[in-house]
Amino acid sequence: MRNVVASLLAVVLLTAVFGFAYPALMTGVAQVAFKSQADGSLVRRGGVVVGSKLAAQAFTGPQYFHERPSAVAYNAAGTSFSNLGPTSTTLAKDVGAAVAAILKLEGPYNPGLTAHDIPADAVTPSGSGIDPDISPAYARLQERRIAAVRKLSLATVDRLVRAHTVGRAWGFFGEAGVDVLELNVALDGATR
Repeated sequence: MRNVVASLLAVVLLTAVFGFAYPALMTGVAQVAFKSQADGSLVRRGGVVVGSKLAAQAFTGPQYFHERPSAVAYNAAGTSFSNLGPTSTTLAKDVGAAVAAILKLEGPYNPGLTAHDIPADAVTPSGSGIDPDISPAYARLQERRIAAVRKLSLATVDRLVRAHTVGRAWGFFGEAGVDVLELNVALDGATR
């Protein structure tokens, strides 16, 4: 009986410490030291939340920069990759459809555009399905369309792209990326 009481006491004590006290302490530290990140790295425009820096969202209008394709329809509740390998016929069909869509959308603004000119991130989903960044090459491919549709100079659009391009982490990890949400928010501000 003594072992049962000791075991129950240990369960209650460990649950209180590691199930309640420790998470509450870490939440408090995060709210004080890293408030923006702890709250989801939210992006606000005019005091209204328009998205998160951590998760892509679908931009479909021609006046916006488009994000990478998503294997989960930009649903951050269930991030996942497509798990389709390089020999997958489904992947080949998906990429082919994405290439055709980009050629149709961007072709009129980029004379001579071919499938070989389209960056890989424009036609393949990311590992999480909701990566918020695109490559600078994919952003440059879209610049002419954005400038024409929004009636902005190409130099203005390019300047905004460069302002929202983030280099490699610590100068050598990963690749440079362009934050699509913040770029589109800046575009909306530039055309008002």
